[in-house]
Amino acid sequence: MTTRDEYVTKLKSQLDRWNDDMAKWEEQAKQARAEARQRYDKELVGLKAQREKALYQMKLLQGASSTAWQEVARGADAAWDTFRKSVDDARTHYEKR
Repeated sequence: MTTRDEYVTKLKSQLDRWNDDMAKWEEQAKQARAEARQRYDKELVGLKAQREKALYQMKLLQGASSTAWQEVARGADAAWDTFRKSVDDARTHYEKR
């Protein structure tokens, strides 16, 4: 069974990779034409909102007691799954370009 600290470390590692992807996509958005830039910016705003929800769940998880962390992890898993899907969708879009 995974410990809370191992679980949080795994989430942080994944978040770092996604942050790197988002930084790359923000750079692409800066270099895009005005029309495409608006679309990129809108997608990035959505990704950032999903990231904030996932970060909030991670902070709840970090603060949860040793007996309650697995219950909190269920909510974190849902937030991270949503964020993961958003990142995967964005990756498909940005890597086409």
